[in-house]
Amino acid sequence: MGPKKPEGALILRDIGALRLAVAGWRASGEIIALTPTMGALHAGHVSLVEMAKRHASRVVMSIFVNPTQFAAGEDFGSYPRSFEADVAAFEAAGGDIVFAPAVEAMYGAGFATAIHVAGPALAGLEDRARPTHFSGVATVVAKLLNQCRPDIAVFGEKDYQQLKVITRLARDLDLDVKILAAPTLREKDGLAMSSRNVYLSPAERVAAPALYGALAACAASIRAGVGVDAALDDARRAVAKAGFIIDYVEARNAETLEPLRGVADEPIRLLAAAKLGKTRLIDNIAV
Repeated sequence: MGPKKPEGALILRDIGALRLAVAGWRASGEIIALTPTMGALHAGHVSLVEMAKRHASRVVMSIFVNPTQFAAGEDFGSYPRSFEADVAAFEAAGGDIVFAPAVEAMYGAGFATAIHVAGPALAGLEDRARPTHFSGVATVVAKLLNQCRPDIAVFGEKDYQQLKVITRLARDLDLDVKILAAPTLREKDGLAMSSRNVYLSPAERVAAPALYGALAACAASIRAGVGVDAALDDARRAVAKAGFIIDYVEARNAETLEPLRGVADEPIRLLAAAKLGKTRLIDNIAV
């Protein structure tokens, strides 16, 4: 398919057209980066594109709300969609191709294959509430990497468990791609940028930064020598006091996501998920 906007990014919906375009770049020796998204772009997504541009000469962004990573009762149907604005933001950041396939193109009639994931995908964090989620994520990411065959793929640290699952996926399946991690972008009050933040009511939006505030205070306490369990208890109390219903607030090994062993110099990541009204927010920070 040809460009919708000759002066900006190509908008492609066909896998063959994507492969043809990328093959031309590759034949010219260009470095190609992929930034997979589900659309509803915000400044955090734009930062992924900007990181991709620092490491590659061509950037592809996929926009695909992936049904296989949503469980029954989750927000697949109502997930924010803003395609025209997304394309404009991608073009402004200097991106080259928007790949926006239909569900039927990604999961054709009789589709019967999925990737089984373990390791960081079974850490007892997001998978505890969403047991099928990471199989859906791994399957669609593997498809996108195979369709685009980028040299680099950029994922945000905001979805930290997802980042570790994808890093493990690329390593275990010998995928010829470098996974880069982009830092979480935050609003001025500390709230991690997320497409789901639009669901928050005005009062909830005021309360929402307490999740990050509790993690930041917890990290500071641990660095100051407070025991991890005591610091986590304080964080959970602060999150609950702000009106959240907690799914988890945990400290894990930053590389494996396994429970801490208590050894010296073990890298620690604090991870949290909690509901504020009907909106489920996640966040994480390093200690």
